[in-house]
Amino acid sequence: MDQSTTLVAAFLGLLEGLTEFIPVSSTGHLLLAGHFLGFESAGRTFEVVIQLGAVLAILTIYATRLWAVFSTAPHDPASRRFILSVLVAFMPAVVIGVLAHDFIKTVLFETPVLIAVMLIVGGVILLLVERVAPETKHDDAMDFPLSMALKIGFIQCLAMIPGTSRSGSTIVGALMLGASKRAAAEFSFFLSMPTMAGAFAYDLYKNRDVLDANAMGEIAVGFVFAFIAAVLVVKWLLGYVSKHGYALFGWWRIIVGGVALAALMAGY
Repeated sequence: MDQSTTLVAAFLGLLEGLTEFIPVSSTGHLLLAGHFLGFESAGRTFEVVIQLGAVLAILTIYATRLWAVFSTAPHDPASRRFILSVLVAFMPAVVIGVLAHDFIKTVLFETPVLIAVMLIVGGVILLLVERVAPETKHDDAMDFPLSMALKIGFIQCLAMIPGTSRSGSTIVGALMLGASKRAAAEFSFFLSMPTMAGAFAYDLYKNRDVLDANAMGEIAVGFVFAFIAAVLVVKWLLGYVSKHGYALFGWWRIIVGGVALAALMAGY
């Protein structure tokens, strides 16, 4: 792996970590950046696998809280209900992700115009939800009803269209189902752990034959930078959205998507 490839992998890892947990579509940003930088990973595995760095960031930040949940689960119904709610929300992504994996990677990941359009559409939706979200009924991400968790799980599957945003779809879904802004973000964090770990494992398995030493080197560099950036973002995000909401990210999506679409239309 040469120096220029290392720098691109580091930049994309940083971009992944900065955008994974805010509702702007990390995958959309990675694919568009890779397109304009001329970077294409083997089997498009880099863009999926480095997300594990962001997952480990969440595990690091919430380690104490998660340990409390799992250690008390045998005798605490609330802990068991929380674990079950995350698993219930995760299941739709398992089924649809496995069935649609090849189509997503070979068609949707290779359509930058679609990604740019989805960034814009998602930005508009985020701005609208800021205005029309119903009154808050659920202020604790660890106490969502199972039916609500399942609905969020199905909504999360929209993010299999790159540019939609996994965090964006889950946050919007939670807000429309009555979650507070902070609880919506936190449930999105918790749901990201099994979702992204599952995507990592399945994608690595599907593309095991095309990953060489260079590909693994790119992934390692991206992974480290994604982890560092994600730690910083998660610590900042909850305080920000509690005070200011999600409008900033809606406008960001519209601007990035608009600029990318204009560049693509111009032949870049």
